[in-house]
Order: sequence, then structure tokens, then C-alpha cells
Amino acid sequence: MKKKLLCAMFLLVSHSTQAVELKGVALPDVVHLGNSNLVLNGAGVRSKFIFDLYVTALYLNAKKNMATAVLSDLGEKRIAMYFLDDISAANLLYSFDEGIRDNHSATELAAMKEELHKFDVICHRMVRLKAGDVILFDYQIGTGTQVWVNGGLRGTIAGSTFYNTLLKIWLGEKPVQQDLKLKLLGGF
Repeated sequence: MKKKLLCAMFLLVSHSTQAVELKGVALPDVVHLGNSNLVLNGAGVRSKFIFDLYVTALYLNAKKNMATAVLSDLGEKRIAMYFLDDISAANLLYSFDEGIRDNHSATELAAMKEELHKFDVICHRMVRLKAGDVILFDYQIGTGTQVWVNGGLRGTIAGSTFYNTLLKIWLGEKPVQQDLKLKLLGGF
């Protein structure tokens, strides 16, 4: 009886810690960032026309299924982008800029002018991303937004507000892709 109970517990635990896989990309259920273990909140594929561009995943301190709850969360966060196809930094930056403009007023954009410029500089340094490349956008309390490409830190934008600017690309009122927003909010 003990063996059966142990086997059942092992299967339950091993099943709950399995990574999600999308388009051949294994996404861990938990990642460590700063002093926090973040859980996979949701993940999906960004598609444009008939092309799958990247898999993206959202990690939070605790699962949330409402965009307002994610945006008001003051804890550490991570957006991970796993590229499925090659893309130039200019095209990626254009899509980021478009997502940011679509979800912010002219007044809000003017107030973020410095942060947006720093983000543009960081993105232009990437030159070209290839299939298999990974970008991490990490938010850490006291540090701000960090941009990592393939494990190398590309730049940091201080403060707590810019990260939500990025999150709104995927979770704002006018997300880059509505079904991706739902998947990032736990709809897998």
C-alpha cells in the first residue's frame, strides 16, 4: 500500500512540475529572479499573418488572470520571448513602438520620453535576432527593467513604471494579439 501511495504522489508531483511546451520551446513552470521564484502565469505564440514569430511567457509571483491585477502587481516579473524565426532589431523595435503607442496617450508617451529613448538604444544594439534567440524582460524591485538577450544583459531602465509600458504591448487595452493576451493571463 505504501508503494502505491508513494508512486501516486510521485506521479502527481512530477506532473505538476512539468514544463509547458509550445512550438518546441520548453517553458519552465518556475524561474528564479532576484530573491523570488516566479511561476508561469501563461504563454502563447505571437503570430502575424501565417507566420509564427515567437513564443512568449509571463512569469509572476502568483498567478493572475486579469490584466489589471498583473499591471498593479508591484513584485518581480518576467516576460520571456523565444524567437521562432529571424527578425531584424528594426522590425522588432517597430512592433514594440507600435504596441506602446497603441496603449498610451500622447501625454503618457511624453512623460516616458527618456525611458523610451533608452529602450530604443538597447533594442538597436541587438541588430538581428535569429530563430532560437531569447529575450528576457525582467523587472526587479530597486533595479527596474532589465533587458537580457541570450543570457547577456543589454541594458537597464531604472524605476518601476517602464515595465508596465512593456507589459501593455501584450496586456493593454489594444494588445498586439488578443488571443495571446488571454493565453498570457492563464488561458494557455
